[in-house]
Amino acid sequence: MSRYIQVVLLVGWLVTALNAETAELTYQPKQCFMCERWNKPMEPFQIACNTYYVGPAGLSSILITSDAGHILIDGGLPQSAAVIDANISKLGFDIKDVRLIVNSHTHFDHAGGIADLQKLSQATVAVSAASAEALINGGPTDDDPQFAFGRRANSFPVVHNMQIVDDGEELRVGPIRITAHLTPGHTPGGTSWSWQSCESGRCFDMVYADSLNPVSAPEFRFTDADNQRVSINTFRHSIETIRELSCDILLSPHPGYFDMQGKMKLKHEGNIDAFVDAGACRRYADSALQQLERRIAQESE
Repeated sequence: MSRYIQVVLLVGWLVTALNAETAELTYQPKQCFMCERWNKPMEPFQIACNTYYVGPAGLSSILITSDAGHILIDGGLPQSAAVIDANISKLGFDIKDVRLIVNSHTHFDHAGGIADLQKLSQATVAVSAASAEALINGGPTDDDPQFAFGRRANSFPVVHNMQIVDDGEELRVGPIRITAHLTPGHTPGGTSWSWQSCESGRCFDMVYADSLNPVSAPEFRFTDADNQRVSINTFRHSIETIRELSCDILLSPHPGYFDMQGKMKLKHEGNIDAFVDAGACRRYADSALQQLERRIAQESE
């Protein structure tokens, strides 16, 4: 980690600590074509055991609970913080018991609410080194495939007091063990997460797989050798990482990626294991690889 990041993180931590008792939500709602639809409130629900969906209808946020504290994955848009907070309360939990917030990737629709969620919970935010650069910047770094969409389109509230995680590092909150898997490609700091959820003698290997689609600003080229943190090789390695994970239940930053609505329908019809699908991570990886190969072909034309 660079000295610059270390200094900024320390300053941010001190500011957060001094203002812990008086911090107020400061987000400005993000405006975009899909933002209103993405942020439509929905009822939270149990996915499996101690894992719950607490996000709005179009942007995933996952709560993993324990008696010793909780972990929250992703924060949606800036305006999603209020939705996530309300959903956690509806389930009978308290956001002040969230000890750790982790992120998939640093775009405004998944990192935008983290700053205010951190203020509400006083939780530590744990991210990859590349993601920390973006969170400190309040927007993607210049090697992000979507950087060229511009500051106004890409910006989100700045985050401080972060813990930098390495590939394969395990983080703990009470009995919860969650593992970081660095999966750059969609962004330089993209991170997927895995953990185990158990209840009444049954356990499930859970995977929150980061977005693996090669969406970019028009001028960005994944085949450009100058893009060292986001390249064809890193993207392929990330896809293989997801393919090889032990995976009973797949989750991801956008609910449509894991057919949340279809699985919820089955669950409401009485299928208690509606989200269990041992082949989901492999199919997710296969789909990502097909998209990447199409993108490579387009860049070669």
